[in-house]
Amino acid sequence: MDGTMSVTHPKGPGRAPRRIILGIALGSLLLTGGLVGCGNGSNRSEASSSPAGTPRTPNVSSFSGTPPSALASSASSAISSARASASAAASSASARASEFEASVDAETQRRSAAAQKELKNVEGRGNALSEVAMTGIPRSQSGGVLAVLVTITNKTRSAASYAVQVDFKNAAGKVVETRYVGAEHLGPGKKEQPIAFSHQPPEPKLTPVLAKAQRY
Repeated sequence: MDGTMSVTHPKGPGRAPRRIILGIALGSLLLTGGLVGCGNGSNRSEASSSPAGTPRTPNVSSFSGTPPSALASSASSAISSARASASAAASSASARASEFEASVDAETQRRSAAAQKELKNVEGRGNALSEVAMTGIPRSQSGGVLAVLVTITNKTRSAASYAVQVDFKNAAGKVVETRYVGAEHLGPGKKEQPIAFSHQPPEPKLTPVLAKAQRY
């Protein structure tokens, strides 16, 4: 033996079909490679034509809204209007209170002044809190003003006079206004019902509180 191998190829009708199959496979491979190459080229073209991160200028003609200067002007106008309305409301409330107060006779006004004078020297809340009660009066009956009916009842066995202080407080508990009412020479078991009312506007809402009641 000289080391040379001899290969014997089969002869016959089976050789031709094997060549046809290899040819079809090779053609399919070449066609697929061509399609992939075309697709990659298209993607690279699109990527190069639209650089990433490039800012675009907005179309200002599509913007809508009110410029800052116009908004500031509108806000200023609204504030001025609100102040004018608040001032008018306060003025109107004061006028209604004055009209309501004018309906009370001069004797009641005198008693109010006397009660205020009497309470100046009273320390604490006075000695007659248990003899005084308060009831709210509907605004429809008081001309729209905040008013309370103060009921003073003499629970002693002899005649007595009374001085009552009513404070009108806001939501924070601060006294916004103080009014005085009184009754003079009230007989045992008798009662009087003077009215204490506020000159303040309807808003903010106030709460009437019995601050002092003195029997003298």
